[in-house]
Amino acid sequence: MYAIIKTGGKQYRVTEGQTLRVEKLDGEAGAAITLDQVLLVGGEGDVRIGRPFLDGVSVQAEIARQAKAKKIIVFKKRRRSGYHKKQGHRQRFTELNIKSITA
Repeated sequence: MYAIIKTGGKQYRVTEGQTLRVEKLDGEAGAAITLDQVLLVGGEGDVRIGRPFLDGVSVQAEIARQAKAKKIIVFKKRRRSGYHKKQGHRQRFTELNIKSITA
């Protein structure tokens, strides 16, 4: 069984036992979390589509860790004017372990 969920403005296809990186969610490592914005559930031959979300369907997950991604460098430069600006950014993320999909 699989589901398509929405979190952090993005959509993810998840299955039971999967590890997933999403935008930062509140909670400590080891905490249980319920994702109830389920757009679609499929498997075993039938597919249920929500408009926009399915009622009574949720995905249970456990927060594996809270961390920051690799650093990206933002470099801006204007030629011949002596202007340059270097900036770094590390995006925060939450790693989830998908425990079950309840339909």
